[in-house]
Amino acid sequence: MRGLEGEAAQVYVGVFDTLVRRDDPAFRVSGRSRRPPLDRMNALLSFLYALLGHDCRSALDAHGLDPQVGFLHADRPGRASLALDLMEELRPVLADRLALSLVNRRQLGAEDFRIEEAGGVRLTDDARRTVLGAWQERKREDLRHPFLDETMPLGLVAQVQAHVQAQLLARHLRGDLDGYPAFVWR
Repeated sequence: MRGLEGEAAQVYVGVFDTLVRRDDPAFRVSGRSRRPPLDRMNALLSFLYALLGHDCRSALDAHGLDPQVGFLHADRPGRASLALDLMEELRPVLADRLALSLVNRRQLGAEDFRIEEAGGVRLTDDARRTVLGAWQERKREDLRHPFLDETMPLGLVAQVQAHVQAQLLARHLRGDLDGYPAFVWR
């Protein structure tokens, strides 16, 4: 399963560049890079994934699940593998879509990123404030949960949805649910 997840991620990242509508070469994506991110889009995605990852770890902790022990991501010291697993369901809707919106709507430009001497790329302080504001604004939108059939703020999906998915995973692992109902955006 881990190999399939990795292959799927490669395919997804391989077509991500086609979703960037700007003709500006500053926002071209040639693949996923991190620690440090090597282009502007990867820097933006890394920042958003850090926000989402924090919310997922908190949700797992709140439901008595160990964020370090994952299914799709290999367990490594200091790595919250289960939080990364949970993020897989939520990041296209929350982080990836927001990153594309910020770039495609020209809310962020090439000048909002700093290229470091070693080649890494970072958001400027002003850009981080812009992203955090957009993250909070995104959290105010509503969505209907496909399994629970309840409306909840999308803006809180990073918190609420991560908590809902963590709770559903915990219920499945404890035998209360026959299967784990993954979050699927409709």
